[in-house]
Amino acid sequence: MPHAQHPVEILRFNTCGSVDDGKSTLIGRLLHDSKSLMEDQLEALRSADITGGGQINLANLTDGLRAEREQGITIDVAYRYFATPKRKFIVADTPGHVQYTRNMVTGASTANLSVVLVDARQGVIEQTRRHIYLSSLLGIPHLVIAVNKMDLVDWSEERFEEIRDEIEDFIPKLDVFRDVKFIPISALNGDNVVETSIHTPWYPGPTLLAHLETVHIASDWNLAALRFPVQWVNRPNNPRDQKLHDFRGLSGQLAGGILRRGQEVVVLPAGLKTRIKDIWMLDGSLAEAFCPQSITVCLEHDIDVSRGDMIVGLENLPGYTNELTARVCWMHPRPVTAGKKYFLKHTTQTVQAIVTSLDSRIDMTTLEPEPGPSQLGMNDIGVIRLQTAKPLVFDGYKINRATGSFILIEQGTNATVAAGMLNPPLEAAKPEYTDFAI
Repeated sequence: MPHAQHPVEILRFNTCGSVDDGKSTLIGRLLHDSKSLMEDQLEALRSADITGGGQINLANLTDGLRAEREQGITIDVAYRYFATPKRKFIVADTPGHVQYTRNMVTGASTANLSVVLVDARQGVIEQTRRHIYLSSLLGIPHLVIAVNKMDLVDWSEERFEEIRDEIEDFIPKLDVFRDVKFIPISALNGDNVVETSIHTPWYPGPTLLAHLETVHIASDWNLAALRFPVQWVNRPNNPRDQKLHDFRGLSGQLAGGILRRGQEVVVLPAGLKTRIKDIWMLDGSLAEAFCPQSITVCLEHDIDVSRGDMIVGLENLPGYTNELTARVCWMHPRPVTAGKKYFLKHTTQTVQAIVTSLDSRIDMTTLEPEPGPSQLGMNDIGVIRLQTAKPLVFDGYKINRATGSFILIEQGTNATVAAGMLNPPLEAAKPEYTDFAI
């Protein structure tokens, strides 16, 4: 069977907002009305959770923990998958409680789009602002404000516009989102989720699913700067196959740019220049590849390249230093203070790092930085400075989410304690100077 010429796009999105804004119910409604549920799933919902009038509890499709069902809240991140003829979707249901901020950051870290729910009765509250801020902090380019429970305010156009105006006054301060869409919905009843509602003749826009199917995400990846972190040196050493007997390829996932056969590249940190001899995927050789494809690359010259190295283009070079400044979300009960040492995992390599200073902590009420905190506790977000045992090849997080992000790992326990977003480098790498004194 021939391969499809135009593979179906995958949109990753998350739902967030305050407690009881209807995040889990919205995902349940999307799955139910898009005919993405199996009959046994529907039967389990009908038999286990019947509310007044025989209405099934759609929130239980994502709230699977006993504590979640008992309290009617979301605690952990739940991922669900569904598809329509136009697009495939991976959705993360993230919790709304302040103490689960780290869970929200985890679920939204790979999203193309964030759906922030607002209760039409409550309006814009502190947690609404916090989640919009976190979505911008994580570099999510597309934002949907779903004004939920419109049926409880009699489908008031004035109330919808009031909420929209308040958020539109707040969003320009963030200066991140490429597009923002406001949609009035009722997740419980399905209005404007998959089907157009008869209750909103004053709303001319698309339903939530129609917007998710058509929002432009092809340009979300940075195609201007080639970034290929080497994950594995591929040496089959198969004596029975002449093609594989001496085969040596470099495998990994493209984190940015477009890679072409014959293209001149430089391997960092060594600074050695070479050309791309061939590009391989499972189904054969390619003339070119683009992010986020997973590929195996063969180089024209037999140079020393290993896991953790990065192949980049000659234009738009990344930074290369061991002095880093980053915004982090702290995820562990043990706070971080200056002088603590961790493992830092960045792309395909792990190095030792020390926290040299804490620059600021974000006040989550005002979203303003507080300079010089003594520590960052669990769910705190702040700016820290790090020194690594060897220099990293990196970009600023806003330029490339893959090469501009990292996690910190506690030595001894191997617990992931923080997710970090790197500030842009002060200067680009200079391949001709590769000696560093640390």
